[in-house]
Amino acid sequence: MTVTVVDRAHVVTVDAAGTEHEVGHVVVEGGRIAAVGPGSAPAAAREAAGRYVDAGGCLLTPGLVNTHHHLYQWATRGWAVDDPLFGWLTTLYPVWARLDEDLVSVAATAALVRLAATGCTMTADHHYVFPRDGGDVLGATIDAARRVGLRFHANRGSMDLGRSSGGLPPDTVVEDLDRILAASHDAIDRWHDPAPDAMTRVGLAPCSPFSVTGDLMRESAGLARADGVLLHTHLAETADEDAFCAERYGCRPLEYAESLGWAGPDVWYAHGVHLTDDEVTRIGRDGTGVAHCPTSNARLGAGIAPVPALLGADARVGLGVDGAASNESGDLWEELHHAALFARARGGPRALTVRAALRLATVGGAEVLGRAADTGSIEVGKLADLALWRLDGLPHAGVADPVAGLVLGSRPPLELLTVGGEVVVDGGVVTTVDEAALARAAERVHRTLTS
Repeated sequence: MTVTVVDRAHVVTVDAAGTEHEVGHVVVEGGRIAAVGPGSAPAAAREAAGRYVDAGGCLLTPGLVNTHHHLYQWATRGWAVDDPLFGWLTTLYPVWARLDEDLVSVAATAALVRLAATGCTMTADHHYVFPRDGGDVLGATIDAARRVGLRFHANRGSMDLGRSSGGLPPDTVVEDLDRILAASHDAIDRWHDPAPDAMTRVGLAPCSPFSVTGDLMRESAGLARADGVLLHTHLAETADEDAFCAERYGCRPLEYAESLGWAGPDVWYAHGVHLTDDEVTRIGRDGTGVAHCPTSNARLGAGIAPVPALLGADARVGLGVDGAASNESGDLWEELHHAALFARARGGPRALTVRAALRLATVGGAEVLGRAADTGSIEVGKLADLALWRLDGLPHAGVADPVAGLVLGSRPPLELLTVGGEVVVDGGVVTTVDEAALARAAERVHRTLTS
């Protein structure tokens, strides 16, 4: 059994007590955390270590968790850069209709490498475009995550409400209900792993109120609950969505989702920007999760989600990068940074503390994805999903509070990233993929898709 020791770091466990060790150590055995504590690691652990990391000058945190993404969109960054959501989607739907397995494989790999390089150990993806001649595009995302080495929640998305029926997407990118349900069931059978240390899980994710029917929402919820998987959708992202739901359904987006059975601890919504006080209370009461995507919401001019209020209502809240076409950087650390700043811009300097922001990015995300029993914090017995950040360079040297340096400063160099004890980033370099070759492939698929 391989033993890894990370020694002399400032350890922020993000456990329930908020335990930190100004100088501390973590011992990893068999992919899980065997010991964590103050001071240097015991001599016996150092001697047994197959890998010993002297982490003086570094901050050790749980790996960051991304609760909402569209990996395929890496191939279409930089489009409709000044449009709101509906205009942006209308521009890109016809482009995405040309996706195929190869294009998605490259785009997903590039987006996953970017996530890893910015501290992410576990990510959810929401893939909802399935061209009939595109091959196995969902499988391509799962294979990409396996190559890069991140824990992956593949959410089989869907759209069945085309423009001819009053929806936003063109009919060429929607599927019929029976095909969606058959493919959803197949995805769960093929790939979902319920084990505590699972690298791949599957959820069901009809896209949004303006691109799916109520029948699809109800049937997907029934299928997911029968098979024990989670449910995910976009909700309350923009004022345009509010207007669409008022006109078509005679209610607000949250009320519509609730009427279809979409609330509870097996559900999480992406965005949750446009919520009333009463809706925030209901989300907290029902145990529903929210993926907060501050950069994408700002880029599209959608607004700022009421994260402090959601936390005050005991809602489960994590962070999300969202699609790389509405967040061209694809940087998960940036979401941590922006979550803190945007909350304070709206609610004052105490609206979201730096440690509360770090919790959103780690165990908060793990709670949203139903994984907090095994990851999201640095505790004995949990999976060794760890991020080690260098704070001894000029941008951070001498910072009084290392957590403030991580959250409020510039992004520190990532010295080490492990997923279940396996090294994914070492010395700032993603070790599992040839980045130079990947960059060339990403340029190729971009030109193919947009020519």
